[in-house]
Amino acid sequence: MPAPERIPQGSVTALDLLAKGELRVRGQVREASNAVLFCSIVLDGEETACVYKPVAGERPLWDFPDGTLAQREVAAYEVSEALGWGLVPPTVLRDGPHGEGMVQLWIEAEAAAPLLALVEGEEPGDGWKAVGFAEVGEGRTALLVHADDPRLRRLAVLDAVINNGDRKGGHLLPAAGGALYAIDHGVSFHVDDKLRTLLWGWAGEPLPDEALEALEGLSSALAAGGPLGARLERLLTPAEVAAVRSRVSALRATGRHPVPSGEWPAIPWPPV
Repeated sequence: MPAPERIPQGSVTALDLLAKGELRVRGQVREASNAVLFCSIVLDGEETACVYKPVAGERPLWDFPDGTLAQREVAAYEVSEALGWGLVPPTVLRDGPHGEGMVQLWIEAEAAAPLLALVEGEEPGDGWKAVGFAEVGEGRTALLVHADDPRLRRLAVLDAVINNGDRKGGHLLPAAGGALYAIDHGVSFHVDDKLRTLLWGWAGEPLPDEALEALEGLSSALAAGGPLGARLERLLTPAEVAAVRSRVSALRATGRHPVPSGEWPAIPWPPV
């Protein structure tokens, strides 16, 4: 497997390295549904590992315009940074050996306390939030739970903002120093409600103060003429950017985590 990532510490920033470095394909992530290439990238003596997802390797989806998943991945990074939570690894849109695509810093997941679990009984237990019941074979069910973890709660807010249609357990990457990263945001930013996630444990609960403060800052950055709005307009359609603003406004108005709409499957399949 790839070596752990190394975020540059010198004059070359991670974004500079990803955007301007020489991209060298080293292998392919075979289990991915779209083309995902593991690469090294080099600039001014700095080298690190990254993921390159060329637009040419995207499989068409019935509900998203063709050739737009890479842009959505970059938009998710932009929103995460504007919230101030650093949940999405540094991500850029650039040309590469197989054409334009998304290039993202490789994150090597570390062994950590589990964030998801299946438990017996009808209550999640201390430190856990219930998602729902799942079939586990032979006619048996178990309660799917996720950790009552502030990092996951931040991620639940981010997913609500970007309308993430595919938040699976395998997209969660605990990293060194207690950081938590989230990847695979290609099916986000749809204008229709398509939120599908394993992080429903806080559904309907009041948003924490830090989330409300982050959403206030995000709203300012998204305002017409604001820096984030301008960047998103280069990655998404005008209707999609307007929908982001509407979702942020709705979250601030209700002050609560969203609940499943009932018009779309609430949990992705497969869940991992």
